[in-house]
Amino acid sequence: MLLVDSHCHLDCLDYQTLHKNVDDALAKAKGRDVGYVLAVATTLPGYQAMIRLIGARDNVAFTCGVHPLSLKEYYDYGELRRLALETKVVAVGETGLDYFYKKDNLELQQKSFREHIRISRDLDKPLIVHTRDARADTLAILREEHAEDCGGALHCFTEDCATAELLLELGFYISFSGIVTFRKADNLRKVARYVPLDRLLLETDSPYLAPAPHRGKENQPANLRDVAEYMAGLKGISLENLAEATTDNFSRLFQIAL
Repeated sequence: MLLVDSHCHLDCLDYQTLHKNVDDALAKAKGRDVGYVLAVATTLPGYQAMIRLIGARDNVAFTCGVHPLSLKEYYDYGELRRLALETKVVAVGETGLDYFYKKDNLELQQKSFREHIRISRDLDKPLIVHTRDARADTLAILREEHAEDCGGALHCFTEDCATAELLLELGFYISFSGIVTFRKADNLRKVARYVPLDRLLLETDSPYLAPAPHRGKENQPANLRDVAEYMAGLKGISLENLAEATTDNFSRLFQIAL
């Protein structure tokens, strides 16, 4: 059985006390059948540092992008394109809109989001999208920039079924994190049941959002097993069937043979 963590900030884990090094974190994940990880960048310098830390591995792929909450300083869109062109990069992002934490730079967020989509389309690489309190603008920009041409994933999904339906119509995949296990996440569990199995992805968003029963602790890729077990119960299928479906989805979206 192979589970894939489709969104992890592998460079941000606690390598001082929780893990000896990257090898240790990945070995713990492998011990729970999480055998592949997508390491997601949030800044361009961060992407380059992440590559240096993790190195070339057959069980890790990379994204390159600038998170909407990391737009405090100007960045070179040309450099984003150049870095995203590297063969080790399988997706563009994490990008998107966050109006919950940052409301004083909406125009800059929207411009950056559009640039990411255009680069994704030009490079024919899928998009990793973050959205919070920005549903309408996120969907509008995805449509206006023809994001259906590159496709992608709405990561750490916390919206409703209507939003999921619109994203599915655009050809996007829906990725669920440990939030789906939280006690007050009944509405999200409804969406998880709604999303078709062939458009479903699983993630940890490590080191954030540890699922039950690990709440209050730093998250890690190994905990994807807990998300998968919970999701299998919601979908009424075996863990093995869920693992096969979500791994196939990941392989199809990111064009990685697993």
